[in-house]
Amino acid sequence: MVMQRTGPRNIDLRKFISELKKSDSKFWKRIAKDLEKPERQRRTVNLSKINRYTKEGESIVVPGKILSLGELKHKLTVSAWTFSNASIKKINESGGKVISLPELFKENKEGKKVRIIG
Repeated sequence: MVMQRTGPRNIDLRKFISELKKSDSKFWKRIAKDLEKPERQRRTVNLSKINRYTKEGESIVVPGKILSLGELKHKLTVSAWTFSNASIKKINESGGKVISLPELFKENKEGKKVRIIG
């Protein structure tokens, strides 16, 4: 019996991935490739890791989920497919900004000055 690989079942995510694949940007094509993976293989990143590897004022993307373990001690613009409620609260308390991946894609079609974390 051959196991068939499955991708995301979420219709909105599938539509977003196909939109990213049509982009001319290598950055957004890379994000699409990461989001196509099964949910158990997608990245999950804690705020402690984000705090460790980023600087004040940066924009970052996590092609997966952001969890709330740890603290964020500087302002960032953080984008991901999903966030835990506690992580959103902590990012906002640090003076940062939470933005969904589709919103970031609309604002920044080229993917300039954005880093991937995870």
